[in-house]
Amino acid sequence: MRKRLQHLACGALLALMLAGAGAAEHIVIKRPVEMAPSAELTYSIKARQKGFSIAGEATVGWRAGGGKYAVRSVTKAMLFGTIIDNRSEGAIDSFGLAPVTFTEKRIRHDPYTTTFDRAAKTISFTESKETYPLLGGEQDRASVSWQLVAIARAQPEKFVAGSEWVFFVAGRRDAEPWTFRVVKKETLRTGIGQVEALHLLRLPPPDSKDQSLDIWLAPSHEWYPVRLRFTDNEEEFVDQVLEKIARK
Repeated sequence: MRKRLQHLACGALLALMLAGAGAAEHIVIKRPVEMAPSAELTYSIKARQKGFSIAGEATVGWRAGGGKYAVRSVTKAMLFGTIIDNRSEGAIDSFGLAPVTFTEKRIRHDPYTTTFDRAAKTISFTESKETYPLLGGEQDRASVSWQLVAIARAQPEKFVAGSEWVFFVAGRRDAEPWTFRVVKKETLRTGIGQVEALHLLRLPPPDSKDQSLDIWLAPSHEWYPVRLRFTDNEEEFVDQVLEKIARK
C-alpha cells in the first residue's frame, strides 16, 4: 500500500510539473521598445520548393505612428505572380506591437485570419477551434520580426552573441513560443551595398515540423531586416535579400 501511495504521489507530482511546464510556455515579457521609421522594403527572392528553383521579389510595407502599426508582405514569383500576401494590423501598447488581426493568402488557397480579441482577451483562428488567452505581448508571424526590431532599437547593447529572445507567436491554427538566438555579426552583400548585420536564428522545437528562420538586422539602417531565410525539414528554402529602402 505504501509503495502504491508513493507511486500515486509521484504521478501527481509529475502531472503538476507537466501542467506547470505547459502553462509556462505562454510567457509574458515586457521589454523597452522603439518603433522603426515607416518604410517600404524591397527584397530579391531565391527559393527551392518541390524540387524547383524559383526567383522573384518581395515587398514589405511597414507603417507605425499614432499608436497604431501595419505591416504587409507581398511575395511574387516569376510565372506564378503573387504567391503569398500577409498582413498584420494593430495598436502599439506598453508591450510594443499589439496585433488585432493577422491575415494570410497563399496561392491557390483561401485566406485565413487570426484574431487577437482585446475585449475578450483571446486569440482565435478561422482555421481551427483552438483559442489562447491574450495576456499581452503576443505576436503573429508577420509582426514578430518588427517587434524584434523594436526591442533591438531600444536596447542594442543586450543583443550579444548567445542572448535569446522569446515571443509567443500565433500562426494559422495555433500559437507557440518562438526563441530567437543571436548568432554573430556578419557582413552581407545587398542591393544597398555591403551591410554589417546581426544574425539571429529561430529554431523550432525538436518535434516540430515548422520552418526555421534566420534573420539579419542592420543597426546602420534602423535595424531593418536586410535578409531573411526560411528553411523547412526537407531543406527547401526561401531566401530574401534587401534590394532597396524607401522611407515613408
